[in-house]
This record gives sequence, C-alpha cells and structure tokens, in this order.
Amino acid sequence: MSDCFILLAAGKGKRFKSNTLKQFHILNGKPLIDHSIEKAIKSKIFKEIIVVTNSKIKKPKDKSITIIKGGSERFESSMKALAHIKNKKFKNVYIHDAARPNFSIKLLQKLKKELVNNNAVIPYINTDHSVKYKNGSNLINLKRENLILTQTPQCFDFKTLYKLSSNNKNFITDEATLFIESKQKIKFIKGEENNYKITTKKDLDKIKSKTFYGIGFDIHKLEKNKKLYLGGLHVPYHSGLKGHSDGDVVLHAIIDALLGAIRKKDIGTYFPDDKKKFKNVRSTKMLKSILINLSKSNFVINNLDINLICEQPKVSKNRDKIIKSLSKLLSLERNQINLKGKTVEKLGLIGREKAIACEVIASVKNHD
Repeated sequence: MSDCFILLAAGKGKRFKSNTLKQFHILNGKPLIDHSIEKAIKSKIFKEIIVVTNSKIKKPKDKSITIIKGGSERFESSMKALAHIKNKKFKNVYIHDAARPNFSIKLLQKLKKELVNNNAVIPYINTDHSVKYKNGSNLINLKRENLILTQTPQCFDFKTLYKLSSNNKNFITDEATLFIESKQKIKFIKGEENNYKITTKKDLDKIKSKTFYGIGFDIHKLEKNKKLYLGGLHVPYHSGLKGHSDGDVVLHAIIDALLGAIRKKDIGTYFPDDKKKFKNVRSTKMLKSILINLSKSNFVINNLDINLICEQPKVSKNRDKIIKSLSKLLSLERNQINLKGKTVEKLGLIGREKAIACEVIASVKNHD
C-alpha cells in the first residue's frame, strides 16, 4: 500500500447550527467523522489515514491513523496534511471532507483503478436543476448538461498535488481547482448520488437507512445462593439464574433479538451449551462479540423494548439501574431502551418465583 487518505475535519460548520461540531454529530450511532475513517480502514487501500482537526479527540486504536492540527480554512488544513506526509514516499493521496460520510468503498476502489493512468481523479454528479449564473446585474442561463458537481474523495498523484498546493496562495474550495487553474489534466468519473455533503441538519435526512426488527426470548430457573445478573447488573437477591453461562435472561434475549434482526440465527449457534469454554461465562462477554458482529455488518441499534417477566425481585426497584447498565454495555442513550416489568399472576414456574423470563424486540438500522 503506497496511498494515503487525508480526512479534513477542522471546519466550524456554522450553517449546521449545533452546539456539537458537525463532524462529531452522531449519525446512525457514531460520529459523522467515524463513518469515513471506518470505510478508509475497511477498504485496505491506505497505509496511513491522516485526520485533520482542531478538536481534541481520543487517540484511535488503529495504528494507521494519525491526528494532526488543522488550519482556519479548508485549503490550509489540506496543505498542513500534505506537508506532514511530504517525506513518507506516498505515491497517491486521497483528500476527503468529513462532511461526506455516505460514500462507498466501491467508489474508493474505482478511484484507485483510475489513478493508475492519471494524476488526478475526481468523482462528480450531474444536476437536474435549471441553473443561472449571475454576472453583475445580468443573469445567464447555463446548460445543465454541461454542469458537473464535484465530490470527494478527490485523488491525486502526491508529488503533482504537493507542488501545486505549495505554490498556491489563494482561497480554494477543493484540490481539483488547483489542477483546473494550472490547466492540468483531470480524469472525471461518475460519483455517487448518495455521497451527500452534510451542510445543515436537514441534510442528515438524506442519508437513507433500512430498519429491521428481531424478537428475543429467554427463561431460566432460579437457584439458591447464586448471584443474580439482569442486564449485566448484579441485582441483590437470594437466588440467581441457573444456566450454562451466568443465566442473564435480559442479555440473552437482547442477543437473540439482535441476531434475529440481522438474520444471523440464534444465541446457541455462537455459544452452544455443550462447550466447556462457555461454562459460567459472563453474558456481557457474549454480548460484546455480538455487537462486534453487528458493527462489521454495518448495523446500529435504533431502540430496544424489553419485558422482564418475574414476580420477584421487583423490576420497578431496579429499572433505572438496569437501563443504566444496558446503556453503557450497548453504547446507547437511555431513552433508546424501554424496560417493562411484567408478572404472570402467580401462574407456573415464574408465578411460584422459581424462574425469570425476558422477551425483547430490537430495532436496528442498516446504514450502508
């Protein structure tokens, strides 16, 4: 890999009108900036990913990511990134705006292919609008078939771009401008209609996602002198739930609901009860691996509706603590989790306080 991905995320986003900077606004369960970073990593095209920002962010776990401070304008941030990698011997550089989270890995692959025989490759789309150009007091009708709307990532031979950028002293809105003004050849390729630029909050509505649902259910008998875990929380009680693992019916039902929503079979497929390695395993550990599966498949949790079915202990006394525990485990806001306590009017094992059950409906969104 001899390519570098530069992600520009130092803007103030004044038109977004939010206390949270646009690039860190949560979209489909994660900050806007993370969508681009994750796709760059998944593409396996880049040796290094440079994130240019003026905000303090957590140091990424992925060693291919470097964070540097940006400038006050976009072209200044771009130049700082290019200067940072000047001596790293990259063949090509891709420059992308964090405000465009919805590009595809397929687009990255198309750009890379075209870079083999070109020094500049720019994605674009056409417009369906009738467009006028204002020149003083005059209006000029423009032929829309001749208009192209450029997008990012924009890709370049590093040496050529660095030279043009170093000599530039003017305000520019993208790197393609440098090539056009110096009459350098550009290869334009068809971009993606969904590769929207997020400018205002309304633009977030353009990012389409599909919603899927899953149902989960679990029941375990109670056993004296064992710790009781519900939703990853240790709930003080004289009995715990009997099972191959810790018997946490809430987490087991959530896992099954999530697997159902993403059509990945059931909990027993991943954690069979005849395997010694899962004996007495904490359900929090089981949940973690399912959440990784969820993320890799480009799903995020929208909300959970939970029925915890038992006579004792009283759900109402533990509701807030269980929701707090689930919120932390699932990286969800508390208002995305609803927990209801249900009894069975003294009927059956649950009614005789010999068992606890749980059922869950999960709603998830696919964002890619």
